[in-house]
Formats: sequence, structure tokens, C-alpha cells
Amino acid sequence: MDRTLESLRHIITQVLPHRDPALVFKDLNVVSMLQEFWESKQQQRAAFPSEGVVVYESLPSPGPPFVSYVTLPGGSCFGNFQCCLSRAEARRDAAKVALINSLFNELPSRRITKEFIMESVQEAVASTSGTLNDADDPSTSIGAYHYMLESNMGKTMLEFQELMTIFQLLHWNGSLKALRETKCSRQEVISYYSQYSLDEKMRSHMALDWIMKERESPGILSQELRMALRELEEARKAGQELRFYKEKKEILSLALTQIYNDPDTSSPSDDQLSLTALCGYH
Repeated sequence: MDRTLESLRHIITQVLPHRDPALVFKDLNVVSMLQEFWESKQQQRAAFPSEGVVVYESLPSPGPPFVSYVTLPGGSCFGNFQCCLSRAEARRDAAKVALINSLFNELPSRRITKEFIMESVQEAVASTSGTLNDADDPSTSIGAYHYMLESNMGKTMLEFQELMTIFQLLHWNGSLKALRETKCSRQEVISYYSQYSLDEKMRSHMALDWIMKERESPGILSQELRMALRELEEARKAGQELRFYKEKKEILSLALTQIYNDPDTSSPSDDQLSLTALCGYH
């Protein structure tokens, strides 16, 4: 633990040279420090060079407790985990959680190396019914995970998280299962979706998937949204990275809005990131 704290102080000295490492997390101006940290990273072109904006979002509320989210360049999202009596306090608390995670992301142990991959695969094997031999077989879950890690060698965990979130969402909405039924290999699926970022277009296509599910099973959208909101709140209070849970909420809310605004919402268009496109790739 002492070594980790010393490493964090060293990182603060490098990235925020005019700040006192001992006072960083006690400073009420943590919001500006988080912005300063990512601007410095952008200038160094060390991470997400095309995205340099830290975005805050406060949930509408007539009174406390208040909730605030902060999204970092690259898409990682964090929120306040304390009970905050003002919007400013919630914003500062969210920024503090994000700053701590941003600094931890700079540690050598948070970068994908051969040693990191080996340890991660061993942990995955220990938590499943797989074996280490599966790591060399991309048709297995362990093998696909191994392939994803190797394809992102040298990246930090926050950089890797965006790709992981995409696949978490594809698994959640049933797309990965459908792709397996088309005989697409896991390697092909990973290679295909690694070309894309999680943007408004992808969210819209996933929302259309859920609109179709709602037509088949009325009420499933509201049920999933309630679950997503509960998961998001629990993860926020635990100080976890929130993007997967927040994206689920956004996609489901978008689907419900489209249904209410246009009950005859059409099926996904031909140019979407769809099974058809990937089958063509296959």
C-alpha cells in the first residue's frame, strides 16, 4: 500500500507539478484539478488525444441527496458515492472519485503487459470452468478474452474499458448470442467491433433492438430500465466505474422515448452495425 501511495505521489508530481501531492485529495478545487490532469494528458498525447473534455451531469432533483456523474475522455464514468447535500458537493465528490481512478490508471500495474495478461487469464480460469489450454482457443470465452487483451497490448485499463463496455452491452442485449448463431467466430466479432466507438449511432441501433424486444414481450423495457437504474445506483454508491450501467439506462430510455414519440418506429436500417453487416464481413 505504501508503495502504491508513493507511486501516486510520483505521478501527481509529473502530471501536476505545481500541486502538493499530500494535499491533492483535500483540495476543494478537485474539479479543476481533474480537468487540468486530462488537459495535461492530452498535451502529452498519452491517452485519448482526440477527446479532451471532462463532462459533468447532475441528475434533476428537488432536494438532497444530489447525484452527479463525470465522464472522462474515452468514456469512463464515475459518480459521487457519498450522500451530498448540494449539487456542488456532489460534483466535487464525483470529481474526486474520477481523479483517484485517473491517477491509479497511470500506475504500471494498470497497463496491459504480457505479465498482466497472464495473471488476468489465470484469474479468469479460476473463476470459470475453463482451463489454461482454452487461452489458445479463440472459440472459447477464455480464448476470446485472451485475444482481446493481446489485441490491446500497451493500453491502460481505462483505454481498454471502452471496448469491454461495448462487448458487455452486446452480451446484454443478445447480439453476441445472435452472432454465434450465424457462425461468426469470436475473433471476427472482436475484430469487427474493435473498429467502432460507443457513439450515438451504436446506441440508436441498440435501442432499436430493444424496441423489437418490447414488441415481442410487452413490458420488458420498463422492467429492464428499473433493473438498470437499481444497478447504476448500487455501483455508484460502491464507487465503481459506471459506464456499462449508465449506457444501459441511456439505451433503454432512448428506446422508450422512441416508442412513445413514434409507435410505428421502423426496423433498423441497412447501414447499421448489424448482424447483416457482420455476416458480410464473415
